[in-house]
Amino acid sequence: MKRALITGITGQDGAYLAKLLLREGYKVYGLVSRRVNQNFDNLEYFGILEQVEIIYGDLTDPSSLMTALTISGPDEVYNLAAMSFVGLSWDNPTLTMNVNAMGAINVLEAVRMWDPSTKIYQASTSEMFGNNINENGYQNEMTRFTPRSPYGYAKLCAHNAVINHRESHDMYACNGILFNHESPIRGKEFVTRKVTDGVAQIVTGKSKGIVLGDMSAKRDWGFAGDYVEAMWLMLQQDHPDDFVISTGQTWSIEQLVDTAFSYEGMRWQDYVLTSDEFKRPAELYTLKGDASKAKEKLGWKPEVSFVNLIQMMVDADIKRHENK
Repeated sequence: MKRALITGITGQDGAYLAKLLLREGYKVYGLVSRRVNQNFDNLEYFGILEQVEIIYGDLTDPSSLMTALTISGPDEVYNLAAMSFVGLSWDNPTLTMNVNAMGAINVLEAVRMWDPSTKIYQASTSEMFGNNINENGYQNEMTRFTPRSPYGYAKLCAHNAVINHRESHDMYACNGILFNHESPIRGKEFVTRKVTDGVAQIVTGKSKGIVLGDMSAKRDWGFAGDYVEAMWLMLQQDHPDDFVISTGQTWSIEQLVDTAFSYEGMRWQDYVLTSDEFKRPAELYTLKGDASKAKEKLGWKPEVSFVNLIQMMVDADIKRHENK
């Protein structure tokens, strides 16, 4: 039986990945920071909390990582833990760097000292590209990185550390350059979930509207359940490599809003206000990924369309509010 250690197992991607690995017959361990009010809702959402073994530790504490490796004895390590909300990274750049960059380096070093044959997946991000695009209008593995947020430049540091460890120490370490990916268990601080939960609150009579920032920004949105399959596939190859994971389609926030509201038969203009409070200090205008390499070498492609994804999220949020 293969064994896997997932940092950030309580997050969206961690829960979807744990579900996939359990289905594939893995023994799954999850590294979790010890908090007074620990939240395991995402694992409970899938009914898998009792099937994973929780280990308490922290990316910024190398000794706890060594303990986690000793307990779990993993064949594969998936580093998904991070300060994940881009907007807050401007308020906490030092903490973001410590967790997202130094935390990843701590994982790499812990694995190198414990057993360098262990395979590592590092969660990189499309935020590293900034506003750079190729001549064909896409971003792929060869596009130059110019991040426009503390979150982006911290992730770029981790991304480069993975490449350096792979080349310097002959480690099987991969970067997944994932574009935006969402689901019914996405955090409410993210714009997709803010919109779908806002629609649900309006439908159930709990709210009269929502306030958003820049409606013109465009993103390449996919389904988290599809994207964690790509993570797993990266560690099943003969040789490590880095891959862009995306749908190749972009939608503006206005289109996102229109899709969610029209699904419930409403005009978004009647319910949505905009405010500079929710705009980024340095906006990232368009993300559009080219996942040709992943399709060719991993045999991966997205299955859930953007429209179906947003409708799935609206349905789940309405059900939550009705149940309350």
